[in-house]
Amino acid sequence: MPDLPTPQDVTEAALFSEGWDAVLSYADLCTAGSVTVHQLATEAFTLGMREVRAAASTHVRGAGRRTARLPTIPALLTAVRDTAVAWEAGGQGHKLDPDLRLWLNSDAPDRFSGPPLRRPVALRGLRDMQEADASLLWLAEVEALPLPAVARRLGLDPAAVAGELDQVRALFRDRCHRAHLDTPMDAECRSYARLLDAVTRSAAVDTPEDLSRHLATCVRCAEAAACLRLHGGGLPAALAGGVVGWGGLAYLERRRRAAEVRLVGAGRPGADAGADPTQDAGRGRAVRRGLLATAVVLSALALGASLVPSGGSGQDIAAARDDRRPVAGPGASLGTTHHPLPAGTSAPASPASAAPTSGTGHPTAPERREPDPEPQGTSSATHRPARTGAPAPTEATTCRVTYQLVNQWNEGFQATVTLTTDHALAGWQVAWSFPDGQRVGQMWDATAGGSGAHVTATAANYDKSVAAHASVSFGFVGTWRERNRAPHGFTLNGAPCATR
Repeated sequence: MPDLPTPQDVTEAALFSEGWDAVLSYADLCTAGSVTVHQLATEAFTLGMREVRAAASTHVRGAGRRTARLPTIPALLTAVRDTAVAWEAGGQGHKLDPDLRLWLNSDAPDRFSGPPLRRPVALRGLRDMQEADASLLWLAEVEALPLPAVARRLGLDPAAVAGELDQVRALFRDRCHRAHLDTPMDAECRSYARLLDAVTRSAAVDTPEDLSRHLATCVRCAEAAACLRLHGGGLPAALAGGVVGWGGLAYLERRRRAAEVRLVGAGRPGADAGADPTQDAGRGRAVRRGLLATAVVLSALALGASLVPSGGSGQDIAAARDDRRPVAGPGASLGTTHHPLPAGTSAPASPASAAPTSGTGHPTAPERREPDPEPQGTSSATHRPARTGAPAPTEATTCRVTYQLVNQWNEGFQATVTLTTDHALAGWQVAWSFPDGQRVGQMWDATAGGSGAHVTATAANYDKSVAAHASVSFGFVGTWRERNRAPHGFTLNGAPCATR
């Protein structure tokens, strides 16, 4: 009587089956002919599985300490790209696709192996997530598996997996936003960082013309925008391109076609990879035997050819010389036609990042994060936006508010409010009224509330405390129609404030 497969056999078989299928698909894109497809796939799969298991072993030895690593399938695809690099360096480049060889001999591969802060935002964001969350995101968005199938693979509740995926998307956006702010960038890119975050949060907010021009000329900011904009259906392409690199979009299209074929044949026995564990286990053992035999031959090959780290090549931004272009460096004055960063601001808190558990319900290990870098040329203690010219109330006040219209475009605008208080605050809420029916959209460093033209801004958790004679700032984007005059009737915790 033959031995029945154990749960570990089934898991290993599923891992080999899914991973091998993905590796073979990408290897077929990378090679010049069918003869070398299996050679590249086998070599890369052997390397990738060795690295996946080594990373898992390190994680176990670390007693649950959080380590930055990719889920299994993107890690295996990375091994295909690394093996192609080794082939090119070792004189086997003629076996590769000619377009891939051009890419390998450019500066592009260095972005994936060079200094971490210069790697693609999508890659850094995915690595910064818990592995269960990252696996859910990759399987659903890039591998295009139906959510019930994803739930079975990851042991999730099929009825709740859609909601968990939404949480994981928001978590990925938060990680990418942090990664983008950590990226070394020039003054122009940094001056757009917070506006980019604001306009990508909602499909209802139009992109200002100058920001649109900047994204057309800056590759890194455009990559960040694709990761931050969860609406519009661009997330799968952002993930595939940012993690896989060359051929990412072609791989994505192949996986979508494969998913459609699986759906068409779902009614046939064995069409679902999880339908017959015994058959899967048998296939897994067969693949394993072949790989172990191949590994002996491959041990002499230079699988781990070193990738030369570099400082990042990124193209110099050919910025258009336009009056509306933000070109202010540290300490430069901020005009109302530029896009400066709001004074004294930090990265907006994401609800997903504050949650004590991961998007899939797994406990999230405590993370120590350095505060987001202060935008260049801004300081809540020293920066004072331009006066609005509105008259101050005649009664004595203990607070002063400055309202700055930072930028305005067709039916949209960005503004900053700076509050200065004579007394220490343990919490604050600033309120005002708009005279022309303006509406507040996305707000950072405070939480927007109120109704109609009356707006309230309540302190975020990280800026509730304000020392006496100190200032705190927050910003927002909004909409307007016929006129966009400055608001009036500012109050602090219900008491009137002078307007400067």
